[in-house]
Amino acid sequence: MSIDKVISDIRICRSLWENMGRSSKDKRDIYYRLAKEEGWRARSAFKLLQLDEEFNLFKGVRRAVDLCAAPGSWSQVLSRKLRGTEENSEDVKIVAVDLQAMAPLPGVTQIQGDITKITTAQEIIKHFEGQPADLVVCDGAPDVTGLHDVDEYIQAQLLLAALNITTHVLKPGGTFVAKIFRGKDVTLLYSQLKVFFSGVTCAKPRSSRNSSIEAFVVCENYSPPEGYIPNMSNPLLDHSYDVDFNQLEGPNRIIVPFLACGDLSAFDSDRTYPLQLDPSKEYRYTPPIQPPIRPPYQQACHLRKNNLLSKEDSPTVSFGGAFSALHLSANQESDTAAAAAAAAPQLDSCEMNEEEAAEQEVQ
Repeated sequence: MSIDKVISDIRICRSLWENMGRSSKDKRDIYYRLAKEEGWRARSAFKLLQLDEEFNLFKGVRRAVDLCAAPGSWSQVLSRKLRGTEENSEDVKIVAVDLQAMAPLPGVTQIQGDITKITTAQEIIKHFEGQPADLVVCDGAPDVTGLHDVDEYIQAQLLLAALNITTHVLKPGGTFVAKIFRGKDVTLLYSQLKVFFSGVTCAKPRSSRNSSIEAFVVCENYSPPEGYIPNMSNPLLDHSYDVDFNQLEGPNRIIVPFLACGDLSAFDSDRTYPLQLDPSKEYRYTPPIQPPIRPPYQQACHLRKNNLLSKEDSPTVSFGGAFSALHLSANQESDTAAAAAAAAPQLDSCEMNEEEAAEQEVQ
């Protein structure tokens, strides 16, 4: 066997090894793979596209706002749909708002701000030259804790914050789309939305996993109550209001229509697909379009990479050493053997592979 053949085989094996972990998610999440191949920053772009297929959200829209926009997939959809179809694309204005910095997008004005601040609403109206928005979308969600009641409550508060700023920037007759977690108290949220919109529908795109409690509320025909004045007061924190501060009337529990969006022949978000979907086209791994530019975990990754994370003063006990001690104690070995086992070199459990752990257990 020639040297060139050996080098070629080594390169192939190395490439397969590197792509093994990266291609695993491509098989498990078909929309994640399609998003990278089609140039979307996140798989959530398909959710907005499928919502538009059902509700025709972008018809006649000239001014749109994307709240909680990062990493920017919904802003991408707005830009391609609105600026790509309008002859006078200069008349189309899109504003993306998020606390985190976001990589620039063509045709999208970015505001790094807080949606609970009145200054953010004023900045949005300023970019629209004093005109209100035709469409407001929000795909924001908290970092889930796994405690469903807590996650549903936090998501509900985020939705109400998005609704609050929407009342400042949305024109009468406009549309509001936001993510919602369907829990036991979701009917209360529906009733609050129904106060401001004549049409409220709960929609589940096909690209949203069936195992997820997420859905989207599509609120149409914005029509606030007569005499309602938008404000940014927070009843959870600000207790300076009068007793009769809430003058909104209506039922506190309602049921809204539930609609599944997306073609039935579309990909199933909960199914695993082979890497090579098209027999005539070879699969190639595609990296993410736009990784986060300043994620919150960036500092922690830097510290871990440079071994600068704080460690406890107590010595680290490896799993292999612990198993050895248990084995020796169970068999009542001699003190000499126990001392020898205790004096054996210990490895960091995070860096020990399966073969090393097996060897130490045998020893």
